[in-house]
Amino acid sequence: MDRKIKILLVEDDFNLGFVVQDQLKSQGYEVCLCTDGVEGLQRYNSEPFDMGIFDVMMPKKDGFTLAKDIRKVDVKMPILFLTAKNQTEDKVAGFKAGGDDYLTKPFSTEEFLLRVKAILKRVNLIDDKEIKTSFNLGKIVFDSENFKLIYADKEEKKLTKKEAKILLLLVQNMNKVLTRDIVLNAVWGQDDYFVGRSLDVFITKLRKYLKPDESVSISNIHGVGFKLEVNE
Repeated sequence: MDRKIKILLVEDDFNLGFVVQDQLKSQGYEVCLCTDGVEGLQRYNSEPFDMGIFDVMMPKKDGFTLAKDIRKVDVKMPILFLTAKNQTEDKVAGFKAGGDDYLTKPFSTEEFLLRVKAILKRVNLIDDKEIKTSFNLGKIVFDSENFKLIYADKEEKKLTKKEAKILLLLVQNMNKVLTRDIVLNAVWGQDDYFVGRSLDVFITKLRKYLKPDESVSISNIHGVGFKLEVNE
């Protein structure tokens, strides 16, 4: 593929917006994040996009209205709605507004990315070979699709689904501070004290798994989050 697939993400929940943006970027998509429908329409009118992902309930201009405005000039760009509503009439309204699919919050990372992938495949923008699932962490290879680490001596370590999710978030934020609330909401769907304690246990396990390569480290940024670094 000559260029990255470009997605217009419009979500007024700041934390969720960044989580979804990072999930999409981890799969190789280029993402433009806007926080209300007016800003989203302005960005749509200023540059080309391959897909739109819109929250329904937003200030200034809701997701349905944004989709209707875009459909006046573009009947082809696929649109996925994200919403807390789960009533049949709301889904009908979404499809009438020009949506291609509808995902109710809270949703899992797996389901979300599979929905995006399925929509893009339907409009012939991607095939299965174009989703990045392998990442080099020094001399260790992280296979995110099969939940495993492959070491230099070819030995493998199988990860649990949660371990793989946390490591993927760290990888897609390499050399940046990944805040605790983003990890907790992305993996557990909440950020209370008890799941916070669980996260610390998982981070300790991941440090142990990555220990064979001393160039790879996960730093604890006190009171903020974590940072994955690879010193070449």
